[in-house]
Amino acid sequence: MKVVFDLDGTICFKGKPLTKKIVEALKELETQGHEVIFASARPIRDMLPVIDDSLQHVTMIGGNGSLLSKQGKLLESVSFSPEQVEELLRLIHVYEATYLIDGEWNYSYTGDASHPILQNVDPALLANMVDVHALGSIVKVLLLSATDMEAFAKEASKLDIVMHRHHAENVLDMSPSNVDKWTALQKLGLIEGGYVAFGNDANDITMFQHAAHSVMIGHHEQLAPYASEAIACDENVEENIILTLKQLTTSENRQKVSSH
Repeated sequence: MKVVFDLDGTICFKGKPLTKKIVEALKELETQGHEVIFASARPIRDMLPVIDDSLQHVTMIGGNGSLLSKQGKLLESVSFSPEQVEELLRLIHVYEATYLIDGEWNYSYTGDASHPILQNVDPALLANMVDVHALGSIVKVLLLSATDMEAFAKEASKLDIVMHRHHAENVLDMSPSNVDKWTALQKLGLIEGGYVAFGNDANDITMFQHAAHSVMIGHHEQLAPYASEAIACDENVEENIILTLKQLTTSENRQKVSSH
């Protein structure tokens, strides 16, 4: 069985690394012959510090699908076109926006030094913060503030890009066209109904839509219609995730997923 996990808010919380309990549960999956895949909004650079060394070999999808890594090597990246970058930078100027923009490895940041997003940006100091024009290819744009976020989103929507508006944090998450977690999973050879997915946010929708079984952590209004079941995000969340994994990997359920 192939089991795909989002990271933040799903199996790791408040930017902290995977706990020993979760790491052991994932390693047990591999011992049983299952394949573990991580699929995160984080770039690969920022996924590594929260993943235990014993799981660094696992296939990783970063940037909501714009980056693919396996055995520690970058397999593929999908970037904005030069025309899209030019227009996004124009809008950033017009709306006096602040941002976190990711290249394949390095990043550019113009937000406030106290912004919470910085807690999860390159915590292991693996990359360099550079001017946006020095990034080369750009794989992800996170808009942190703007004089008019709604107007920015409306104009940016004309660019044939993927956008997720996170109202709780008041940020706008943008990726190149045709970039999402399901598209990335297909590139890795996964098929419709051929995997189990765990997630918690709108960027997990496509991954849930094509899974044999999907588990939502907490509650997200947009994601809920596509979830097979939900686990409350409370003090027992890790224990319940591990219990659900054990239930899903019984021989009966394993055959159900494998038959797709």
